[in-house]
Amino acid sequence: MPDKPDKPVRPPRIELSIPAQSEWVRVARLTVAGVAARQGFSIQAVEDLKVAVSEAINNAIQHGPSSAEGEDVPMVSIAFEPRPQGLWIVVTDGGRLERELSLDKPVPPTPEHDADLPEGGMGLLLIRSLMDRVELEGGSDADTSLKMWKALPRKESVRS
Repeated sequence: MPDKPDKPVRPPRIELSIPAQSEWVRVARLTVAGVAARQGFSIQAVEDLKVAVSEAINNAIQHGPSSAEGEDVPMVSIAFEPRPQGLWIVVTDGGRLERELSLDKPVPPTPEHDADLPEGGMGLLLIRSLMDRVELEGGSDADTSLKMWKALPRKESVRS
């Protein structure tokens, strides 16, 4: 039997879709904890990842589309992409950016979400402080995605 050429190994991607409601955030927190622990992140790093994911989802709930009575609840998608050097997490909602968002300035919640998530405005700043890299993508004609990267600590080589 002839040898098959080696195909590049595709990194795993774990995808989760939850209703854009605050009571579902815990499911994503449990998922990121499991993925990060499997990768070897420290307990403190796992806690940081859980907070960052919670804040990103709360941000998607605040600024994403809301449903009218009788309509389906909008969804938030969370993708986890483990890599040998760390973990990419992408949180996407169906919201459209009406104005340029900054990762450096607080963004107040929209009026229809103000009562649900009263402590708004600082989520992106908190995420930036917990993650090694944060990117915001979207526009008036595309879904909004927040991409976050957390690097695994480098393993020190032991010299004899």
